[in-house]
Amino acid sequence: MHNPFFINKGPFEVQNLLRLSCIENINNYSKITILDIKDLLTAKKTDITFFHSKKYEKLASNTEATFCITTKNLSHLLPDTCSAIIVNNVLLSTAQITKTFYPDAIDDNFDNKVKDIVKVLFKEMVIHGKNVLIGENVNIGKNCLIGHNTIIESNVVIGDHCTIGSNVILRNTIIRNNVSILDGCIVGKKGFGFFPDKVNNIRYPHIGMVIIEDNCEIGCNSTIDRGSLSNTIIGKNTYLDNQVHIAHNNKIGNNCIIAGQVGFAGSSTLGNNVMIGGQAGISGHLKIGNNVQIGGGSGVIKDISDNTKVMGYPAKNIKNFIKENK
Repeated sequence: MHNPFFINKGPFEVQNLLRLSCIENINNYSKITILDIKDLLTAKKTDITFFHSKKYEKLASNTEATFCITTKNLSHLLPDTCSAIIVNNVLLSTAQITKTFYPDAIDDNFDNKVKDIVKVLFKEMVIHGKNVLIGENVNIGKNCLIGHNTIIESNVVIGDHCTIGSNVILRNTIIRNNVSILDGCIVGKKGFGFFPDKVNNIRYPHIGMVIIEDNCEIGCNSTIDRGSLSNTIIGKNTYLDNQVHIAHNNKIGNNCIIAGQVGFAGSSTLGNNVMIGGQAGISGHLKIGNNVQIGGGSGVIKDISDNTKVMGYPAKNIKNFIKENK
């Protein structure tokens, strides 16, 4: 599901797209038009994608994209239907192309078009506290409550029977039905994506969004970043405790329980029925299976298979952890 909240400035002929994105490797592709940039899984024939790590070899071998930003060492893993555009830094070039398609996705300034809820349609539809601000392109379902000093910025959809606490900020987010967002949460801001440079760090555009499925609860002062190219997703009936951080592109499964102060780096996937103890850390680009239990304070740096219990740093099978720490 692509983010409908950012305006795509395409299409571009691929040669012009590379030139506008300051990519030097411009071949004779001038008559081929590209509509969008997407990840390996969702890209279609009219899109350009990127491939930066052998970890995504399977996705790369099946991509439907016509063009792929990649390195010389990885280019042979692409299907014959996908032309490789060879660059030195895949992620930097991808950021440049994304910025060309979506120039408005770089900055994340406050929404200066919000209005007090008493001045908009929702004043008669929502039970609300004082000093509630509502932006443009917002939709709120029936039987919802919104607490004091909450700001629902532009591009937010809230389903039925939802409770939004006080001092909450929402943007670029779709919230399904029967969801509770507790006090102090920030949902839908851009993620911590940039390329370090000695002179000026280069920001990565975040054109994804946050999707929170039915029957979830997001604990106080938690932060959920929107995705960069894909979306950040919280599955059905998943509960987050207070002060949990979910970074960009994470996919959290259904029926998960995540205790306080757990932190997720970007682009990891959790299965269903996962339980994570307080203050655990989950590294980026990992796959955590179904029915996994992770002990409090653990540091997860490798994939975890289904039905596994782990603990420690680095996280290991809990039986081995207990044996080594008697």
